[in-house]
Amino acid sequence: MADNMISAALSRQKGLMKELLTVTNNIANADTAGFRAEGVIFSEYVDTLNEGDSLSMTRAAARTIDLSQGELILTDDPFDLAITGDGFFLVETPGGPRLTRAGGFSLNEQSELVDQEGRRVLGEGDAAISIPQGDGEIAVSAGGDISVDGQPVARIAVVTAQPIDLVREGENLFRAENGYEQVLEPNVTQGTLEGSNVNAMGEFVRLIEVQRAYEGTKGFLDKEADRLKKLVETLGRTE
Repeated sequence: MADNMISAALSRQKGLMKELLTVTNNIANADTAGFRAEGVIFSEYVDTLNEGDSLSMTRAAARTIDLSQGELILTDDPFDLAITGDGFFLVETPGGPRLTRAGGFSLNEQSELVDQEGRRVLGEGDAAISIPQGDGEIAVSAGGDISVDGQPVARIAVVTAQPIDLVREGENLFRAENGYEQVLEPNVTQGTLEGSNVNAMGEFVRLIEVQRAYEGTKGFLDKEADRLKKLVETLGRTE
């Protein structure tokens, strides 16, 4: 029975550790433009023991991504873009196109639109976006059309995917496991960045709750370890 209780406690401890790491990562990215907060889903399952008995166990095998809107921050930089509502920008990576809400873009030496890591931003058809450099006025419409002095040059891709299919890669990129599709009526704002959607105060409260739960379970495990140690010492003296 004691072994069963320890196994159940360890399964809970493992899940709490995952949640602790998730919460701390959310807090660390509370000021990261375009960051999407993440959560952990706990579930209960019944483990069948060798003796035929069963034991209720806990696991945290699934994650949720908060897709709620972050605060819009005015920058007046013509290459800073934000999406209001559904959708992601696309950037090029060695592993294929990846989705992001971080719209702090600029031009590289080849006049291609890139993100802060130098990855090329993709337009319709997953093509790179080239913008002629000069003194012309650069405008981006709500639909994502890019023009220079009124002349259209490209259309930035805004895509969507099922939330359950999104897999985080790094802090601000997502892989769409089952592909993505174009948003028919995107809402892009120029000269604006979307802030992180992390609720810092709520995450700090959750951090305290998880730490208390973790310490509580750890206290039980420590007591059980001491009890078993004393039991072994007692049995050793009786032999």
